[in-house]
Amino acid sequence: MKYDELKKTLSLQTKPRRKPRHIESSIQQACVLWFRVAYPRYLIFSVPNGGSRNAIEAANLKREGALAGVSDLIVVANRAVMFVEMKKKGGRQQETQKEFQKNVERLGHTYALCYSLNDFQLAVERWLKLKFGYDIQDK
Repeated sequence: MKYDELKKTLSLQTKPRRKPRHIESSIQQACVLWFRVAYPRYLIFSVPNGGSRNAIEAANLKREGALAGVSDLIVVANRAVMFVEMKKKGGRQQETQKEFQKNVERLGHTYALCYSLNDFQLAVERWLKLKFGYDIQDK
């Protein structure tokens, strides 16, 4: 078999390349890093609600208070809380996430749906200005 024939055979056998699966995770990591550098006196943390779990672990988490639809990130600053759901471009909220958003907003908190680091930065800065009356330059 010649090189060109081997190359053609191998290319037919290889599977098409998958798109990266952790795009949301990369965006979320960048958001957390930016926030912790920009606002070190405030808190930001994630709620690891996703992922696959066996039935026993899932049942235990539910009894411990796990709630479907909880936002990916929670930001806490001086008696104010903002909930942030991260989505990759074109991503959509699940029904449980929409329900969580409704409940959070009904209780008077801010909920932001962000598709990029830039979306997140704008949401945080808008929220801080609304709650505390200052811009990023005043932090």
